[in-house]
Amino acid sequence: MSLCRSFIQFLLVFATILPLIVIGQSTRSGARINTIIVDAGHGGTDQGAKGKYSTEAQITLQLALKLEEILKRELQETRIVMTRTTDIYHSVREKADIANQQKGDLFVCIHVNAAPPKRHREQTGYRTRTYYTGKGKKRKKVTKKEPVYRTWTTPSPAKGTSTYVFAADRADEKAEGIIEERYESESEILDIPDPKSPEALIKARLWSQKFFKNSVRLGSFIEEEFVKIGRNSWGVLQRNHMGIWVLQATNMPAVLIETGFITNAEEEDYLNSEAGQQEMVRAIANAVIRYKSQIENPIPQKSETHTSTRPGQAVSVNR
Repeated sequence: MSLCRSFIQFLLVFATILPLIVIGQSTRSGARINTIIVDAGHGGTDQGAKGKYSTEAQITLQLALKLEEILKRELQETRIVMTRTTDIYHSVREKADIANQQKGDLFVCIHVNAAPPKRHREQTGYRTRTYYTGKGKKRKKVTKKEPVYRTWTTPSPAKGTSTYVFAADRADEKAEGIIEERYESESEILDIPDPKSPEALIKARLWSQKFFKNSVRLGSFIEEEFVKIGRNSWGVLQRNHMGIWVLQATNMPAVLIETGFITNAEEEDYLNSEAGQQEMVRAIANAVIRYKSQIENPIPQKSETHTSTRPGQAVSVNR
């Protein structure tokens, strides 16, 4: 009897997840990107990374507003939701809540990178150090020559872009957020009344895998567009430390774009210039539009695989 019951439970679970496997390309609205969330990183009391004359919060807001303008003009049937349009502060959890409450189909987070200064050291000579060893009659005076060094720092030469997705080893955390927030329809809630049930967990993990795949796809498009305009690309990377909440807790494909290094004088000037900002947001918009087109009009792929599951390494997609 117990064997029969286990077999029936297996069939119920399989019947629950089969539609997701068959309809692997669908989104919340059935292969439609209806709502795109654009998040300008930092803001308010959190100004993020600092350059010589500007801050990350200032640049990200300027880029996000320009991106909003392009997307609204060229994707008129798509709702564009901004997490902020002024210099205000939201925690990363609040940003994720905004995206989830607005039922976003895509989350695009804009940031600016920073790198610590390079430390330099050179020997400038020697000094004599005198000290004593032993006690009483055994006490001896010792003289020793020691090298003297000069140390200084220079700004890091690091430059270029990178796009982050949530790390593959955080898939369970992504699934937990999906369990709590994301259902396809009212019928889905009726089908799985207990969000902590094995069926719900399996379904959430399947969504998490699909979100990871689509996040990498969008990230690849973004970095490809950056390369086209001559930017140095570090590729698509996995993130499991700072900024993970906006990638992990958003119940949709999500990317975090590092648009350049504010600690590099050349990059800071570029990211603050009108021409540089227009060039960057045009590249991001092109990638988003391309992604939306592929999701809504999928072309059968021969194979698609992901490589590298370790955080901080590039993720490649074979299409």
